[in-house]
Amino acid sequence: MDITQIIVIGALGAMATMLTNKGIAVFNDGLRPVMPEYHSDGVISKKELAATSFAVSFGLVIGFGIPVSIGASILLIHSLLLMTDIIGTWTPNSKLGLALAGVLGAAWGIGLTFGLQFIVNIFEILPVNFLDALGMVGNPIVVAFSVFPGIAVAYQHGFKKGALTVGVAALAMFLTKQFGSFTLPGGAQVTLSAEGMTLLAGMIFMLYFAIKVKGDSTDNQNLVSIFAERVKKIKKNMILLSLTGGLVAAATSLTLIAGDPISLSLMDSGQFGEAGLAALARGIGFIPLVFSTAIVTGVYSPAGTTFVFAIGIFLQGNPILAFVLGTVAMLVEISLLDGAAKGLDRFPGVRELGEHIRTAMNRVLEIALLVGGALASEQIAPGIGFFWVIGIYLLNRTAKKPLVDMAVGPVAAIALGIIVNILYVLSLWTPAG
Repeated sequence: MDITQIIVIGALGAMATMLTNKGIAVFNDGLRPVMPEYHSDGVISKKELAATSFAVSFGLVIGFGIPVSIGASILLIHSLLLMTDIIGTWTPNSKLGLALAGVLGAAWGIGLTFGLQFIVNIFEILPVNFLDALGMVGNPIVVAFSVFPGIAVAYQHGFKKGALTVGVAALAMFLTKQFGSFTLPGGAQVTLSAEGMTLLAGMIFMLYFAIKVKGDSTDNQNLVSIFAERVKKIKKNMILLSLTGGLVAAATSLTLIAGDPISLSLMDSGQFGEAGLAALARGIGFIPLVFSTAIVTGVYSPAGTTFVFAIGIFLQGNPILAFVLGTVAMLVEISLLDGAAKGLDRFPGVRELGEHIRTAMNRVLEIALLVGGALASEQIAPGIGFFWVIGIYLLNRTAKKPLVDMAVGPVAAIALGIIVNILYVLSLWTPAG
């Protein structure tokens, strides 16, 4: 790494963490609807926000972000920005806390970039290396997350419309997997993200059904007021958000980070054109999610709708231009929120959508992380893993101070890995195979 790479990754970590600390932006889509409950509404405490952030993000950092990054020379963005979400919510909501968030965020970005191999070495020192197994924790999440719009529709409009949405999304996934790979005239191979297209199909139905809900003028006026305040908050911080988007593009241009496992793999193999197109397709799929949650919650994403990754890939090796265009792209995105909000403020069904989005996301993540934790645990200790995770999950529900459901799967898998290593040292365990 040269000094430019260190500065860019450190600045990105610091900016993202401080934005989270102030409730301006978070990377985890499942955490975004929760942020206003502390920063705006005061419904939950700082401790509850921190616990939720940890539960939603930590398993993805350990079980998805870092494992996917290991073996490549590029960091999956989840391993960086999910952790900055955690740090930002855990640091105090004060000037000192903001400064601390920036320092810790920069340290995490630089340390992660330098220390990824060190993490691998630590696992290699263990007599039973369960890092590969932990990677399975995140396996169900990517595809499972695509089903959340259908679940949100079911919560808001009933089973039939929810089932219709899930069915259409499943069809979109099938068609994309079957016909989503094609060759452009120049010979470049393009593969659309099945998960991104599935999410896009579901989001279209989710927004359509919400828009169809009728309301009186009072409802509309209230909705205008709600949306206007949320969008105003985002636009107030437009410069900071745009600079962060520029840093994401610059870091991508320096091949320090990638926005998803597909483009990461393509970038690592030198296929930057294909990686850029994959990132572009993914960004299209995430426009409805980022825009709808931003308008409803007043909290944006440090990577925006993820188009900044495509900009960085296409401008590989040119971080200054990537930074400028990434900043401009974020400015344009945030400017478009006004039009999106005005288009939605006439439809009172959207007012209720934020709560249903949050509930659906939480339920999907709970199940996905539980399944992922069970798969990982079964790989760590065949014949015991499923028993272990199911037992921990149900026992946790009887505890006086239970873990948040989303944390049970990843924590159970990590705990089992540690226990297996202890038993191995005591000659009470022999790894399978």
